[in-house]
Amino acid sequence: MRAHLGDHLVIERTTTGAIKRDGEIVGLHHEDGTPPYDVRWSDTDEVTLVFPGPDAHIHHLEHGLSASAYAASDPDTAEAEATPGRTPGPGDIGRRVAVERHRQRVSREETARRARMSPGYLEYLEERPADPSVATLIRLADALGTTVTALRGGGVDLPPGQGQALLHPQLRDMDPEECRTLLSTHGVGRIAVSAGDGRPAVVPVNYDVVDDAIVFRTAPGSTPAASVGTEVAFEVDHMDEAMSQGWSVLAVGPASSVTDPEAVRRLTDQAHTTPWPGGERELWVSIRPVHLTGRRITPADG
Repeated sequence: MRAHLGDHLVIERTTTGAIKRDGEIVGLHHEDGTPPYDVRWSDTDEVTLVFPGPDAHIHHLEHGLSASAYAASDPDTAEAEATPGRTPGPGDIGRRVAVERHRQRVSREETARRARMSPGYLEYLEERPADPSVATLIRLADALGTTVTALRGGGVDLPPGQGQALLHPQLRDMDPEECRTLLSTHGVGRIAVSAGDGRPAVVPVNYDVVDDAIVFRTAPGSTPAASVGTEVAFEVDHMDEAMSQGWSVLAVGPASSVTDPEAVRRLTDQAHTTPWPGGERELWVSIRPVHLTGRRITPADG
């Protein structure tokens, strides 16, 4: 009997009245995958050391196994998929793992290798609702350089920057080319404008960069729409709370509305961003950066 981390151990009870048990293998004691195993039992959530007997078998999550294939091979998952009113989809943890993986440009295979798990299991975790064990979360957090709390969304309502400062931080200015590279990926940025009542306001918008211009959609009469015809500041950043480092880019330039039908059509086709608030947001705003500056915090030897 050989297993990998993330495989499931199933024990078929042969005695009358006994209940079948299954659990996730979260620890290996031999490099070749032979017993014993640390198993997190699905019925108690406890982890115990197991020496499988003749009534046990391994449910393998094979390399490259798709989530649909895994569901087809797992009766419990297949039954859940067929249950009326339940729409399978990625869970919160799986989404956060996938987002962090894409942000770091790390492949699924490499992440699985770092976390010592099957790529098929990681695919299942990212694409379907799942409740991974604490051991699995610890390995994933370590593989991605983040924390279990972050993967669970524990800090989603906290402002960034509450982590411990680096012992020897280095704050450096970034050149315009590095700023443009960081700015060019679509995401969420903040625009500083004078609102309709004359007061300053800073609001987040979903943006993209097309032909060196920062573009976003908004509704006429909204606070971001007040930027049209004025010089504005636009800021985007990323904070790595786990590593206490990050960067910020500030773009300053004139904002204008895009009214030419052909230009609007081209933006609609090329800008890969949709406003999170939803609703009708038909006004395209374009910001042409005149000044582009940025700073990055890293360890002194980074």
